[in-house]
Amino acid sequence: MGRCNEAFDSQNKCHCNSKCSQHGNCCSDYSSLCGGDAGGGGGGGSVSDSEIKAISEALYSLDSNKASTSELVLDPQVLVPDSQTSSQRDLAPLPLFQFLDEEALFSRPTFAALVALLDNYQRMTGQDEDFSPQQLAEQEAFVRETMSKTALGRKLYAFLSSNGYYASEEDFLQDLKMMWFGLYSRNNNKKDSSGFEHIFAGEIKGGKISGFHNWVQFYLLEKQGLLNYYSHSFDGPWTSYPDILGMQFRWDGYFKQVGSAIMGCSPEFDFAMYSLCYITRPGKRCYLSLGGKQLIIQTYTWDSSSYGDGKKYIGSAFPATP
Repeated sequence: MGRCNEAFDSQNKCHCNSKCSQHGNCCSDYSSLCGGDAGGGGGGGSVSDSEIKAISEALYSLDSNKASTSELVLDPQVLVPDSQTSSQRDLAPLPLFQFLDEEALFSRPTFAALVALLDNYQRMTGQDEDFSPQQLAEQEAFVRETMSKTALGRKLYAFLSSNGYYASEEDFLQDLKMMWFGLYSRNNNKKDSSGFEHIFAGEIKGGKISGFHNWVQFYLLEKQGLLNYYSHSFDGPWTSYPDILGMQFRWDGYFKQVGSAIMGCSPEFDFAMYSLCYITRPGKRCYLSLGGKQLIIQTYTWDSSSYGDGKKYIGSAFPATP
């Protein structure tokens, strides 16, 4: 406690000041004792659980691009207990997506920006990702469409800025671009992965699906016949969208035991929820409130490499099922 807001001392193995999150050298008890943030983001900010719940409710109310129950109809079919999620039995004879109004949803700028990104990745880890200028421009467009051009994104920035995480909107946008799209190595020392690829597009590592927590990607692959939905082991309490499903499925030969996703939300809502939790609760469980009902997001930092002044890339983020 006595070291909170200390001056930098090169002799100390870890540090307890507002800059330590930017350099990735905070002491393990910095957050609990000093109220600081030890992960990604602009650094220096601190918010309470109640403030996170309040801003998540505000963002939930601003999700004007989410699917309505007439634009998206799911058919979850069989609910299995947790003990059966590893059985790899296809218990659902029908697709998960019974109907999606693509014309209505995918014509919206943030959906179009997401769809443009999802086919830019090699799913196998251990292979370098190599982006064309057009693909790099698509990354930039996605961040700006979701976070700068929507009321939801601007609300998230205002919250983080007012709590000391970012000095300007441009700092916010550039930091999101690095923490989400900056490349690091999951396998074979290749620049083969990023937070966005892992969470939104999905990867294959060690013969299994890794990440893959986005409903639009699920829909697109199922439509192409590349993904086979097996069952679900969790369905959230929401009766409209967004909702949460914990799904079992096979993606072109590879299995996912539990792949949880926020279903029916807009891309900006998905991106904002994970970013909010990663910036304010890196590597921890983050407690949100959507329409008065609790949603828990688990985030993980990528600790093997960093960007900027020691900031940590996103390792993973997903809805935590009970």
